[in-house]
Parts: sequence; C-alpha cells; structure tokens
Amino acid sequence: MKKILITALLSLSVVAPSLALAEDKSFLNVSYDPTREFYKEFNEKFGQYWLSKTGQKIDFKQSHAGSGKQARAVATGLKADVVTLALSNDIDEIAKAGFIRKDWQKQFPDNSAPYTSTVVFLVRKGNPKHIKDWNDLTKPGIEIITPNPKTGGAPRWIYLSAWGYALKQPHGNDATAKDLVSKMYRNVKVLDSGARGSLTTFAERGIGDVLLTWENEALLAQKEDPKADFQIVYPSVSILAEPSVAIVDRTVDQDGNRTIARGYLNFLYSPIGQDLAAKYNFRPRNTTVAQKYAYKFPKIQLFTIDATFGGWENAQKIHFSNGGIFDQIYKQ
Repeated sequence: MKKILITALLSLSVVAPSLALAEDKSFLNVSYDPTREFYKEFNEKFGQYWLSKTGQKIDFKQSHAGSGKQARAVATGLKADVVTLALSNDIDEIAKAGFIRKDWQKQFPDNSAPYTSTVVFLVRKGNPKHIKDWNDLTKPGIEIITPNPKTGGAPRWIYLSAWGYALKQPHGNDATAKDLVSKMYRNVKVLDSGARGSLTTFAERGIGDVLLTWENEALLAQKEDPKADFQIVYPSVSILAEPSVAIVDRTVDQDGNRTIARGYLNFLYSPIGQDLAAKYNFRPRNTTVAQKYAYKFPKIQLFTIDATFGGWENAQKIHFSNGGIFDQIYKQ
C-alpha cells in the first residue's frame, strides 16, 4: 500500500509542473449525499495545491444525491470529470454504459476506495427504546428512518449490514436473514431517497426512534448540535463500506481534464486528503492518519461485501434488481 501511495503521489508531483500557465478549467465531481462538506473543503485544498504547482485555477463544481441516482445521471450523459460514489457497483454501471474504463478499480490504490465507513444507529438521547443491535430493530413499536435501497448507496449498505448480521448469528442462514430484514423494513416509518434526507427527517423533523445511517453522518449530526437529543449506537456487527472513486474517461477525453482528474483523485490518498477524510468522519486508509483519529472510530466487527455476498454485482442482482429480495419483502 505504502509503495503504491508513494508512486501515486510522485506521479502527481511530476505531471503537475508541466501544466504551468495552462488555461483555467471547470471541473465537476459527481458524488453522493453525505460528502458535501468534505468535498467542499477538499476542493479548496486541492485547488490551492494545483494552483501552486501549475498556475492553473480550477472552478470546482459539485453534484450530490443518492449514489444510484447519480450513477444513472452520469450513465445517461451528465458530464462528470470524476465520480466519488457510495459503492463500486454504481461505478460499474457507468462503466457498462461506456463512460468509464472497465478496469477502473485498478487505477488507484485499495481498489479505488480511498476511505471507508460503516453503518451505525442514531437514537434519541438516553436510548428510550433500548436499541442495541440489529435484532432490536424488529421489535413491535420501533419506528425506523432509513433511505431507499433502490435510489441510494447507503441504504444498500444498511440492508446488507442487517442481512450479514443475521447470517453470522448461531444457525444463521438466508432464511433467517430474510426474516430479520423483512421484519426490520416493516418498522420503517419513512423511506427517504438518500442518506442526507433521512438525517433531516430524523434530526430536524423529529420523526422516528432510530436512524440507520453512515457513521460519518451520525458523527456529523452530533458535531453540528452537541446538545441535540440523540446519540450513536454501534451494533455488534456491521459492514465495511468502501465508497469508490473513478475518472469518467469519456468526459475528460473531451474536455482535456484527465491530468487534473488523476491529480484530484491521487490527492485523496495524500496525507492532506486522508486527514480531511478523517476530519469529516470517514475512516482513512493511511495508518498514520488513522492512528491520529482512532478516538473517533470505535473498533467493531466488520465484514466485507465480497466475503459475505460474493461482491456487489451478485448482491445487486439478488437483492436490489427489479423483483429482487428487497422488492419482495418491502411489498409485504
């Protein structure tokens, strides 16, 4: 990992000066809901770095919505220079449409996933419904707020977190997992289109007993209002979420932004980029930065999408395609 990172950063440093006095550029990052604040500051830091190396100013533009919705927009013509989405399968869908090279995961370290996250519970202060783990979400009278797995990336991680938890219980199998997840979704009070909308529903509108969300969104909610009436609960088992990034090849070949795009995504792996990721509550890959922020990220048992579900393509087909298991259980 260290060798790959050093190589990536040296590549960034070497190519940047050759662009001195180049014309100013407009640059679009199409991302998912919870990265708004992170990429706002990241763009400022990278813009300063790029200007100092090249003399080139970049007019950064951001687009945020549910990860699945964003992927469909890019696959149907939204001219993103890079995508920074919640799951690799969304980028695979753009690649299938011919906008991104199919080996995109080999272009950057860690399968092009520069930071990680996981799924946690946000509950009302004092945890009045005594919600401690995934099985508690199936109890009668629990009102759950969570996004829709058909439109966002976070809700697919959430759904699979619950399914994986059930599989890892004594005598757990697909039948017991389907039963737990079915009962959980029967308790869903509001199914928003994306993670940020669900946070608004729970935190600002005061609806629901528990919000199922990204760890970074839960930490953000606490930071923005330390006196708010909610707290974070870490389940005994959750999923290792690996948000992914890629260059949109068709766009950068047209607008001439390939070198900027590569520098931009390489910068995510730099100490500055990793520190910013941690600041905005994403788990950094860089071990030194991770140690610095260890106080923010409790150690919990995490499983991977590949080991438990055979990868995103398989999980998408079985659980989230039209007529898949989610459609079957949510119609009940």
